[in-house]
Amino acid sequence: MKKFIFSITLLISTLVCGGLHAEDLSFTADAPNAVVMGETFRLSYTINTHSAKNFRVGDIADFDILSGPNQSSSSSTSIINGVRTSSKTLTFTCILRPKKEGTFTIPAATITAEGKQMASKTLTVKVLPADQRSSQQSGSQGRGTATAQTNKIGDDDLFIIATVNKKKVYEQEAILLTYKIYTTVNLTNVSGKMPDLKGFHTQEVEMPKGNREFELEHYNGRNYRTIVWSQYVLFPQQSGQLEIPSITFEGTIAQRVQNYDPFEAFFNGGSSYVNVQKSIRTPKLTIDVSPLPAGKPASYCGGVGSFSMSSTISASELTENEAVTLKLVISGTGNMKLIKTPEVKFPADFEVYDPKVDNKFSLKTSGLSGNKVIEYLAIPRHAGNYTIPPVELSYFDVKSGAYKTLATPEYTLNVAKGSGSSSSAPVSYVSKEELRLLGQDIRYINLGEAKYHKGAYLYGTVVYWMWYILPFAAFLVIIIVYRKQAVESANIAKVKTKKASKVATRRLKVAKQKMQQNDKAGFYDEVLKALWGYLGDKLCMPVSELSKENIAAKLSECQVSEELVGECIALVGDCEFARYAPSLSGSSEEDIYNRTDELMDNLENTIRNRK
Repeated sequence: MKKFIFSITLLISTLVCGGLHAEDLSFTADAPNAVVMGETFRLSYTINTHSAKNFRVGDIADFDILSGPNQSSSSSTSIINGVRTSSKTLTFTCILRPKKEGTFTIPAATITAEGKQMASKTLTVKVLPADQRSSQQSGSQGRGTATAQTNKIGDDDLFIIATVNKKKVYEQEAILLTYKIYTTVNLTNVSGKMPDLKGFHTQEVEMPKGNREFELEHYNGRNYRTIVWSQYVLFPQQSGQLEIPSITFEGTIAQRVQNYDPFEAFFNGGSSYVNVQKSIRTPKLTIDVSPLPAGKPASYCGGVGSFSMSSTISASELTENEAVTLKLVISGTGNMKLIKTPEVKFPADFEVYDPKVDNKFSLKTSGLSGNKVIEYLAIPRHAGNYTIPPVELSYFDVKSGAYKTLATPEYTLNVAKGSGSSSSAPVSYVSKEELRLLGQDIRYINLGEAKYHKGAYLYGTVVYWMWYILPFAAFLVIIIVYRKQAVESANIAKVKTKKASKVATRRLKVAKQKMQQNDKAGFYDEVLKALWGYLGDKLCMPVSELSKENIAAKLSECQVSEELVGECIALVGDCEFARYAPSLSGSSEEDIYNRTDELMDNLENTIRNRK
């Protein structure tokens, strides 16, 4: 029995130990990225096992080793939900001091663990010059005072620098705006609001979550702790000298003060911290924005950056009334949100639906990067061989400073007749000979004169004749109305013009639902669809020609007042700005909704009266 218990115990111990050593071995090195000349720092190497030997440090020729390598070990065990875990670490520490300024590499260290030779990664350490201005503590502020006295924080002790990666750009070219904090004091908090940047589309770059660490940097003869506070990607919307105004930040500094009151010193330990507020103002910046060169191609999409385009089609062999999907994928980096949807010239016999656009891009420091996927759905209504010409898309390439045109391949479709379709069903005719044969099976009708009794009967009265006249008149009215509707339906532009208001009203209802659901992005998308769709249908303009300039010109041709045209263009601009920079928009969703509804009513009445 004892042997059995001993065997079970040995087995359990083996399993537990096996579980403890199942963790992969790792050998890491750690040191600060930057140090100051003359100061010491710690270089440590850690391996997650106690079974290690033959530790060797590389040749650290650019640093003096003041101490080490000193060895220390630690271990911990925890049981969570019945699962026992254990960790063991072995650490080797060296105290170093730099010999000279510059950027130096600390070579890898080596160690043998569990019969395996391991090496750490190399480290890069930047040695900064010593601070030319020694920080001096203020003298005593008066002995025996009960209130705390603090040292004055100068403008060179805490400031924020605003920088841009480019000061001379083209319209719509992405600019990275960075706000970086420089401090020699114990900064605990910074608050400030980004101003309204006129002439720019602005999007904030998401900073890393969690606690961000300060880094050392030598600036103007002093060593500062620095951190990138915020970054924004700007897209200039007009040419000329555009200004990024100065911003005032409020910094909170925890400053240690000495208190010489003997009673207060006894109870507070002789020292305490107080929060000191300091206003920090950044300088303004000026960006020189050049207009895009003349000679824009007809297929220019509004894109500025670097892009590529590919296309696929769902089928090249199909039958009548079978849907085909053409997919375009625009990839690259730049102002992707403002790229217009390219026009695909489907054959006239195809019924084409509005394209579905899926934006799959994210904000990077170089601009919006990713894909814009556009799917066109079309249905051929008749059999035959058709060709979809290449789709062209032109953009301005910022690297070469010239326009570039992208094109998809040409697609050939073979549409076969479908079973049971109207176009494939043969038209049958009945000849006179075939009609005579029907008489053999039909009883002949008496062709003699009919005799009717007059008097109190219905025959011959006004009501009698109305039974004939009214159906005939109704038949004529139906024929006339039907032919009129058929003619109007054939005129697609006229149909869209008549239905423009109804379609826009339906989209505004959807926008109102989005607003009530607090879906800001969905709300502005629906409002923009309602605006652009109404203007395009009402003014008989294709999607490829929809722009603020063309809309303004077309409305002026319809004798719309300049005030109403200006309100229309301003509303489109406000919607686009609020859609792409919602945090900076000065208009509420309800205000945008009411303005849109009122604008479309005024346009509808004005254009209808002109006609």
